[in-house]
Amino acid sequence: MSTYYDIFNGDADGLCALHQLRLATPRHAQLITGVKRDIQLLDRVQAQAARAGDEITVLDISMKSNAAALAALLGRGVKCQYFDHHASGVVPRHANLTAHIDTAPDICTSLIVDRHLEGRQRPWAVVAAFGDNLVASAIRAAQPLDLDHTELARLHELGDCLNYNAYGDTVDDLHYHPADLYRTIEPYRDPREFMIDEPVFDVLKNACREDLYRAEETKPEFAVDTAALYVLPDAAWARRVNGVFGNRLAQENPQCAHAVLVSKADGYVVSVRAPLANPSGADALCARFETGGGRKSAAGINRLPQARLAAFVDAFREAYAR
Repeated sequence: MSTYYDIFNGDADGLCALHQLRLATPRHAQLITGVKRDIQLLDRVQAQAARAGDEITVLDISMKSNAAALAALLGRGVKCQYFDHHASGVVPRHANLTAHIDTAPDICTSLIVDRHLEGRQRPWAVVAAFGDNLVASAIRAAQPLDLDHTELARLHELGDCLNYNAYGDTVDDLHYHPADLYRTIEPYRDPREFMIDEPVFDVLKNACREDLYRAEETKPEFAVDTAALYVLPDAAWARRVNGVFGNRLAQENPQCAHAVLVSKADGYVVSVRAPLANPSGADALCARFETGGGRKSAAGINRLPQARLAAFVDAFREAYAR
C-alpha cells in the first residue's frame, strides 16, 4: 500500500498552499514541516524509507536545496508533485516528477496552486499572498471574490499571523508547531470562519502585536533614503517577529530596502526585503554568503558568522544604499 507525504514550509504560503490542495483533493498523508528556515525537508522522507509507489507533494520548499534528496526519491520510484516559487536550479526531467515552478517576484506558491486549481480555493491563496508581503498580488487575486475593505484587511491580518508563527530557530520558539496549525486550519473552507471560530487566531494576533511593539522600539543601525538595517537581540520574541517586522518596514517605506538581523551566540540570522517599488536583488545579495538564498524580493541568510558581519553590511550598502 502506498504512503503519501505532504512536505511544506511552515509559513503562511506553505500552509495555505497545502490547504488549498487538500480542500480540492482530500487525502490522508504524513506531514513533514518545520520552522520557515527549515527547508531541507526531503531528507526526512528518505529517513522514513519511502518506497516505489509512494507519493510526495512538496510545497514552498526550494528544489535547489533539496536536489540530492529529490533525485534519490525519484530514483527509488517515488512519485512527486512539486509546487514552488524559489530559485529551483535545474529541474530534473523524470517521469515521476510533475513540477509547477514560477519564480516571478509577484507570485507565491499558494498563487501557483491557485492557478493549478483554477481559483477554486481562492480565499486561502489571498491569505498566503498577504502573508508573503505580496499585497498588490493579494488584492488582484481577491478581485473576483467581491470582498470589502474590512474583509481584505482581516485576510491580511490572518496572513501576517500565520507567517509570524513560522519564524524561529526551532519549533520551541513558535506558538504552534506548523503541522498542528495546519490540522487546526484543515476543516475550514473559508478563512473568515477560521478567524471567528478558532482561539488560535486570537493567540497569534495578540502575540504578534506584542512582539511587533518590541521590534518597533528598535532603532536602525543605519538608515538612508534607500536602505535601512536593524539588529534585534538574541531572544525568542525577536526570532519570531523578524519576518513580519521586515514586511511591515517594507510596506511603510516601499522605496527602501531593509535588512533585519537577529543576534545569536555565533553570529546572526538575516532577513532582507528588497524595495517593494523595485523587488529585486535580495536573492543575489544573500547568495553571496554561505547558507544564504531566497527570492528576488525577499531572501535571508540562516547563519551569518560574526566575522562576516562587516562584509554583509558592505554588500547590503552596495546593493541598495545609493
